[in-house]
Amino acid sequence: MLKTLSIALLIALFAGCTPSTQPTQTPVKKEVKKKSKKHKKMAKHMGHLFQSVALKDATLVQTGKHKNSCVRCGMKLNKFYKTNYMATEDGKNLQYCSIHCLAEHLSKGAELENPKVVDVTSLKFIPVLEAYYVVGSDVRGTMSRVSKYAFKSLDDAKAFAKKYGGEIMDFSSALKKAKEDFKH
Repeated sequence: MLKTLSIALLIALFAGCTPSTQPTQTPVKKEVKKKSKKHKKMAKHMGHLFQSVALKDATLVQTGKHKNSCVRCGMKLNKFYKTNYMATEDGKNLQYCSIHCLAEHLSKGAELENPKVVDVTSLKFIPVLEAYYVVGSDVRGTMSRVSKYAFKSLDDAKAFAKKYGGEIMDFSSALKKAKEDFKH
């Protein structure tokens, strides 16, 4: 009974709904918006990620077939090189595409030794505790909506923050921000 009533109701609702003529398409005007300063800055990096370097310019510390892949997520390390980290676990060198993957590994109980991060300016690995981190700049991050870039020099970090925004902090604070990515 209920099924018959439902079918009758549907027929009544859609009776006469077939169009007698073909619908016409109304042209839609595209709204043109002016690009913000943030978008203009980022347009410079379109087609080439800020954090990318040529494979020949990347220092890879891992060995084997997957030495250019993040040990946690598998992303190409040279593509996200300016956010790379490295550490040693049980005598084995590990390399991460970002502080996000490093934080994820630490959250699983990894006991890492001698952690280092790439200095954006020199492209060399430096101890994480000696770096100044610019967090939350307009430059796209790696594995996170909140970017985190490291600098050996406080002056370089200040210049980057002046140009792209962000807050300068130490490793402990940057790692804490990275861990926020895992809160749901």
